[in-house]
Amino acid sequence: MKSSYYTKNYMYNNHMSKDLYVPLSLSAQSAYAELQDELRIQSIDRFRALPGSFHRQQQKGKPYIYYGYRDIDGTGRMAYVGPEDKRVLELIEKHQVIKSAALHDKIKKQAKSAEALGCAITLTKHFRVINRLEQYGFFGAGGVLIGTHAFLAMGNMLGVHWLSSQLTMDVDFAHAGKNVSIALGANVKISVHDALNSLEMGLLPITEFSGKTGAQYRNPQDPELRLDFVTPQTRNGGPIAMPELGLTLECLKFMEFSLINVTQAVLISREGACIVNIPSPERYAVHKLIVYGERPIQERVKANKDLGQAAAIFKAMFENGQANLIRDAWSDALSRGPGWKRRLNQGRAALLKQYPELLAFTQ
Repeated sequence: MKSSYYTKNYMYNNHMSKDLYVPLSLSAQSAYAELQDELRIQSIDRFRALPGSFHRQQQKGKPYIYYGYRDIDGTGRMAYVGPEDKRVLELIEKHQVIKSAALHDKIKKQAKSAEALGCAITLTKHFRVINRLEQYGFFGAGGVLIGTHAFLAMGNMLGVHWLSSQLTMDVDFAHAGKNVSIALGANVKISVHDALNSLEMGLLPITEFSGKTGAQYRNPQDPELRLDFVTPQTRNGGPIAMPELGLTLECLKFMEFSLINVTQAVLISREGACIVNIPSPERYAVHKLIVYGERPIQERVKANKDLGQAAAIFKAMFENGQANLIRDAWSDALSRGPGWKRRLNQGRAALLKQYPELLAFTQ
């Protein structure tokens, strides 16, 4: 991915700076907000073909909007729309007057404008995969984008441009599976395999020993493109079959922490944009510290990338008046038991060794 001219100029002029991000201009932040509105309108507009109605649900004390409808077989379904806020409610009121074709072209133009103004973009081939899964209902069914692509989307959402160059080529997805209740409890049935096949990008599933579609997709001709599907670890620790997604998910320790209070962000590319579910930034950052010590020695590069992303998020949120969110997530992690506390403190020590200037932000 190429940096915008804005970031290049900043880094040339501040090559010795330890800054982890630069604020996006007000114009870039406005372009992002407009793009998010247009994508929300597009999402709401899709429900026209489904007779039903919007519903408000409380999940863990927070309100969310769903669209309830009947599937072809008569089964009741709930499609996730997004967290309830004033803007979403206004857009729902206006969705009857939307013209879809014109909106699609407008979104592409707005995405280009957001990029030109400094918003971070993702690689086109990665965007195509993520966007196709969004079109097939993966995120409406509870899927969550994690990893570096979520980190990029967080930057735009927080109004900053990350200066870190520690990016990986993996596209990581998570799902809550069956063992933890999260905000995105929709029960839409989709086939991830069909969605990926429709792209004709050569993505093949790594088959589990059970013979079921596995938790990882790769293109033998393109080693830079790998898709991983994960879920929180269960008691038996084995893969979890999710027939409603057409996948078998790999279990990861501590993953449930990132899948609480999931939020939405816009993923931008040169081909357009789409709305995805991502972990809340504060939980994403704290989770990175918790799993830091879990990475084997041969994955030290990835471990350092985890620390860099956590450091950037901590600094951006503290300096933008969101320290309370970090502290709440931190307290939640500490309350989960001695194992969680030990790992979090280990991650914090490693973080401060590389970024001692963050001491005041992690006390």
